[in-house]
Amino acid sequence: MPETSIHLHPSFFADKERMLVEAGALSASVFRFESGVAALRLRNDVGELVMLPFQGQQIWSAHFGDRELTMKSMFDQPYPTQSYLHTYGGFLIHCGATRMGVPGPEDDHPLHGELPNAPYQQAWIVLGEDEEGAYIGLSGRFRYTVAFAHNYVALPTVKIYAGSTLCHVGLEIHNLKQTPMELMYLAHANFRPVDNGRLIYSAVTDAAHVRVRRSIPAHVKPGPGYKEFLDALGEQPEQHHVLKPSLVFDPEIVFNIDYLADAQGWAHTLQVHPDGNADYIRHRPDQLDVGVRWISRTPDQDALGLILPATAEPEGYSAEKAKGNIKTIPAQGTWRCDYVMGAVEKDAVAAITATIEGLLG
Repeated sequence: MPETSIHLHPSFFADKERMLVEAGALSASVFRFESGVAALRLRNDVGELVMLPFQGQQIWSAHFGDRELTMKSMFDQPYPTQSYLHTYGGFLIHCGATRMGVPGPEDDHPLHGELPNAPYQQAWIVLGEDEEGAYIGLSGRFRYTVAFAHNYVALPTVKIYAGSTLCHVGLEIHNLKQTPMELMYLAHANFRPVDNGRLIYSAVTDAAHVRVRRSIPAHVKPGPGYKEFLDALGEQPEQHHVLKPSLVFDPEIVFNIDYLADAQGWAHTLQVHPDGNADYIRHRPDQLDVGVRWISRTPDQDALGLILPATAEPEGYSAEKAKGNIKTIPAQGTWRCDYVMGAVEKDAVAAITATIEGLLG
């Protein structure tokens, strides 16, 4: 079935939500938040995404299987700004693509680069059918050009399928320059943590392969017991595998994880809830070879970056350049990544867990 595209225009979006597309169990409606940010609601028969087509193409919220998957934050809606921390709380935020991470002393880039709240010049709904079934989704085009420095186009796509509690994400970066382009990218996927949830993932879980970040960014103000918790996790990272309410993820804990992939090239990560259902991400380490985990559990925000698949650790451009973690896209070349995220039920949890156990021997 050929894919159908329905191009969006800012004039389509008003305070009152209205239906734009219906196709069986799939639909798309448009509205504006009170803040003025345009939003697209994608629905299937088991849940929905709310996306920001002209602001970073973020997934602002995800609701599947009768539960909210998205982190708790101080923001009840997105705001029309490109400042990362002034509108933070989305389920998925694209970070990069020329710079990514927390800027260090030698860096002048914004936190997590230009993509998180990028002003997309074009956005369109996609509708079609492929080997996974009937789908509806959002795609768009953001061109970033800086004289003597950068010139690329970002083309993300998010799809949901009829009957599925997972969303499929793809991103292409096209280098328009006649010279190579440096690339950094991180998929900031922010789930809602569950007390006593268990983290199961396809990595050797010792201190050599699951490394806690010891550096403390300038915007992080740790309290009593924080450094001691970092020291304990540095020796025994498995202490964080059960999200006990007593653990001090305040204001945040970050790990860098070396993932193993299955025979199809996928790495797997679960947060298994006490009821046996789970949150889930799979990604391809041949595209995103650095695994970052971010956990923040405070009175004001509750977030589990179950895995943030990335091309580099999140220490900013200069630090990652020194480590050799900057990717390169050839002149006129294209880079792509793919990952899948959402909710899974008990039967699927058992199958994914068996796959992970098989990888770990």
